[in-house]
Amino acid sequence: MQITNFLKHHYRHFNAAALIDAAEGYNKHLAEGGKMMITLAGAMSTAEMGIQLAELIRQDKVQIISCTGANLEEDIFNLVAHDFYERVPNYRDLTPADEQALLERHMNRVTDTCIPEEEAMRRLEHSVLKFWEKADKAGEQYFPHEFFYQILKSGELEQYYQIDPKDSWMLAAAEKNLPIICPGWEDSTLGNIFAGHVISGDIKNVHTVRTGIEYMIYLADWYTQQATEESKVGFFQIGGGIAGDFPICVVPMLHQDLGRTSVPLWGYFCQISDSTTSYGSYSGAVPNEKITWGKLGQDTPKFIIESDATIVAPLVFAMVLGQ
Repeated sequence: MQITNFLKHHYRHFNAAALIDAAEGYNKHLAEGGKMMITLAGAMSTAEMGIQLAELIRQDKVQIISCTGANLEEDIFNLVAHDFYERVPNYRDLTPADEQALLERHMNRVTDTCIPEEEAMRRLEHSVLKFWEKADKAGEQYFPHEFFYQILKSGELEQYYQIDPKDSWMLAAAEKNLPIICPGWEDSTLGNIFAGHVISGDIKNVHTVRTGIEYMIYLADWYTQQATEESKVGFFQIGGGIAGDFPICVVPMLHQDLGRTSVPLWGYFCQISDSTTSYGSYSGAVPNEKITWGKLGQDTPKFIIESDATIVAPLVFAMVLGQ
């Protein structure tokens, strides 16, 4: 437990202390029989958070994930094209001409990391299109993550693996058949590609890939079955945005719109965010605001760590994993 011991000795105040409290709260929640949802905003997969997230999945320390379409696909991009990625440590100094040069080389920049279009995006498109077309012709419909599970389990991408497979959180999730919620999947590279194939006529039924409303229905059923007073579901939110706001709303929907008032509130809440508290901001809202929306209770353990998630989340996860 070298990392945990180091953190407990040195992280004593302010955001550092909040990190310790949140990690210990996470462990306490699981020890008391609770379950945990982790939500991934931003580009956490490109930040290679899968290195630890995959182990959390394997050790049953997360029971469901909500993520953006970008995080869903970018873990697989990294899996099959890692050696073609380029890091740009001086990205703050890039001129418009520098950015244009990256575009002409088909290198899509995410902060200091460039994702190679041909080796990552087009390579995955080649595989996923076959699965979309097969389902479309059979009149079948699947969620975005289910199509990815099918591809990963088929083994057809194995020839392209460029990282240790144990560091891919999507592979770990596929092996566990972990529930995933991916609201707004349409706002992703493969979502755009899917739209293009519908427009071109390659895919006849736009609903071959199931939608966000269906994801909410799926989540409502899962939460109703899994959340009990003896085993509440916790909410560990990395960043803000739709990956967090969409799933947390399932509780007020169940209570206020379906009358399932016996379903418990979320049993733990933590958010890692560098968004400052400001006017009308969801990402910057303090946890207590969620009480007014029927998402959290007065006594729900609540933590907020105002820092860079790429620095903080691996440390929290290390404590949860007992490292």
